[in-house]
Amino acid sequence: MIEIVTPQQRIILALDRMSESEALTLIAKLPDLVWVKVGLELFTYLGPEILSKLKGLGKKVFLDLKFHDIPSTMSSACFRAAQTGAELITVHACAGRKGLEESNQAAIIGAKEIGFPPPTLLAVTVLTSWQESSFCKELNIDQSIEKRVNFLTNLAFNAGIGGCVCSPLEVENLRKDFPEPFKLITPGIRSFGVNVDDQKRTLSPMEAVKLGASQLVVGREITKAEKPADVFARICDQLAGF
Repeated sequence: MIEIVTPQQRIILALDRMSESEALTLIAKLPDLVWVKVGLELFTYLGPEILSKLKGLGKKVFLDLKFHDIPSTMSSACFRAAQTGAELITVHACAGRKGLEESNQAAIIGAKEIGFPPPTLLAVTVLTSWQESSFCKELNIDQSIEKRVNFLTNLAFNAGIGGCVCSPLEVENLRKDFPEPFKLITPGIRSFGVNVDDQKRTLSPMEAVKLGASQLVVGREITKAEKPADVFARICDQLAGF
């Protein structure tokens, strides 16, 4: 059964480049916000305590630490991450099948140990900061980004991972081979006319969802806005009906 989601549930707000007080103040301005993303910067700055505070506010947490290590270390990290209550946790697909399988099982066990629902692990494919020419040249990969993303997504799917993180440009192709409930979560989301910053492979919120994205990671377009609630509402309006 395909889950029906509201526009508000599709948006994951990236809490980057801010202090704890700034993050909590911003969230207070967005009463309809469902999901928040805690990445490496905020987690390193504030530690796991920020996750407890966000959960205490009733928010769902996307813990985006992109674990990538030997299988035993990855699985131990995912075991602990699942015990924070985070609903989504990222690992790198290129860690390989063994690391992905063991991390997924460890997350399930870790959550169950303290009575939490099991989180969904998401495999990161190719970061949205890469563009075709530099990706192939700098990493010496004789494969297009699109083919690489498909390869890594297939690897993750066969390892039992519940979804992938990819750019919106790869969503349409992936969705043909990986239907719901497999999640395709896309950063690199920018409304028309908004600065793309360090992102290279971007689309608008409406375009990404129309092509098959499950959820969208949106950061600076909302967090840097003078009226973040207005921007949040505008994006939700764009997604109504999808």
